[in-house]
Amino acid sequence: MVVSRSRLRQGLAKITVYVVLFIAVIVALFPIALIIMNSFKERKAIFRHPMTPPLPDTFSLIGYEKVIERSNFGLYFANSLIVTLGSMFLILFLGAMAAWALSEYDFKGNAFLGIYLALGIMIPIRLGTVSILRLMVKLNLVNTLWSLILVYTAMGLPLTIFILTSFMKQVPKELKEAARLDGASEYRIFWMILPLVRPAIATVAVFTMIPIWNDLWFPLILAPGEKTKTVTLGAQQFLGQFVSDWNAVLSSLTLAMVPILIIYILFSRQIIRGLTAGAVK
Repeated sequence: MVVSRSRLRQGLAKITVYVVLFIAVIVALFPIALIIMNSFKERKAIFRHPMTPPLPDTFSLIGYEKVIERSNFGLYFANSLIVTLGSMFLILFLGAMAAWALSEYDFKGNAFLGIYLALGIMIPIRLGTVSILRLMVKLNLVNTLWSLILVYTAMGLPLTIFILTSFMKQVPKELKEAARLDGASEYRIFWMILPLVRPAIATVAVFTMIPIWNDLWFPLILAPGEKTKTVTLGAQQFLGQFVSDWNAVLSSLTLAMVPILIIYILFSRQIIRGLTAGAVK
């Protein structure tokens, strides 16, 4: 009798967890599904039946046609791709090297440097927007993609170093000492260690890449020119003070979401491995 009650409680607990997770998934996916569905509708159908999928009598590609005809969306997409990939390369490369140094070498100021970098996670970089803008003006980098790459690199490094440091500390010392005895240089050992923390790298990459791709603040301030607009900033041209072209807005947002969704799906296993490994550690 006691065993059956315990099993019943365990079953109810599992059902509760599944119900909560299902509700969380619905809440997270509902806005995305709503944007995608309404991007394939006529303007009237968007306001009259926003919750229904596009039907034969409401289906329309006019939003995508406007995006192609009235904006240089290909250039915006290329700018976002360049900024995101360039920033991610610098974040992962510099962050991994800094994490390796902090986790492997015991030097004076190691703990202080780790705390200093951790403060970068807690303090939003947008608080220094005015100073950043002045610096970019002095460096003559306004309306260039380099201004965005440098800012996003500084924004992503603290979290990357913090996470990778904890993972690199878990690598067995025997493996590194054996490599040193075989005559491997420190750079060689560093490149040998990277595959062992691949789940953490994938997790950091996705969680830092999404804010960079979706950011509107710094492109609007540092690179608002037509040749340097990103996807999110380019979508704003269809929003006006009095009239907004919602077909084009929803279509451009859909096109902007597709790459992120594909990358997230491709790296979902690595993300789960990194999160679960971090939870266990």
